[in-house]
Amino acid sequence: MQRLRSLAFTAAFAAWTAAFSPVLLTIWMMGSPERMVRASSRVWARGVILSLRWIVGLGYAERGRENVPEGRYLVVANHQSTFETIASLVLFKDVAIVTKQELLGVPIFGWFLRHSPMILIDRESGSKAIRKMIDEGSRALNNGRPVLIFPEGTRSEPGAPVEFKRGVELLYAKLDCPVLPVAVNSGEFWGLGKQNRRAGTMTVSYLPAIPAGMPAQAAMKSAEQAIQAELDRIGRIERPLKVARNAA
Repeated sequence: MQRLRSLAFTAAFAAWTAAFSPVLLTIWMMGSPERMVRASSRVWARGVILSLRWIVGLGYAERGRENVPEGRYLVVANHQSTFETIASLVLFKDVAIVTKQELLGVPIFGWFLRHSPMILIDRESGSKAIRKMIDEGSRALNNGRPVLIFPEGTRSEPGAPVEFKRGVELLYAKLDCPVLPVAVNSGEFWGLGKQNRRAGTMTVSYLPAIPAGMPAQAAMKSAEQAIQAELDRIGRIERPLKVARNAA
């Protein structure tokens, strides 16, 4: 039954995304104003999240929302599934996500990425990608938009150690703003490369912000350790519940 619900969600996801074609055309005819693009992408994301809850029975709970800074800030989050990419559009208003350029090829979604605009990088371009992150990240912050990066560089399996790539250290140093570490255990319910989602409640934890101006390596190591500790804490809570569900 759960697999059928997951397949139904996949169909609903595709239908809901396709339904945005007329919206995209209307916004394009109006000159693709960025605020309108971002507002419509939030509507799309809310629809995906609602259908995930209604069809699959998979929702999420937030913890530590009071830790989100005011004004300029950089979000660093672990990455286990598609969920956090979509949910970030709702969790952080007008967010500028650092993401891979290949996603521009995804119908409809790629158009929204370009015109929001998000910070699209070619991960193979090395120092050029880092300069682009810094320049466009600074521009987004100056426009009142938080910047979000998944510093592991790719999605990881639940239980894998949280390990940041080095580029995020330079981004933190150059943007000169607080960092909000965020831990998400979405992979326990919607795993890497898996279409079979299961019912439950994912946890999104906003951890205490790290101030600007710290040595970059120490600041990012602190964020990395905070996310790891929170995932370990969530895991200790989730494991007995999973065993009980399987036994039932």
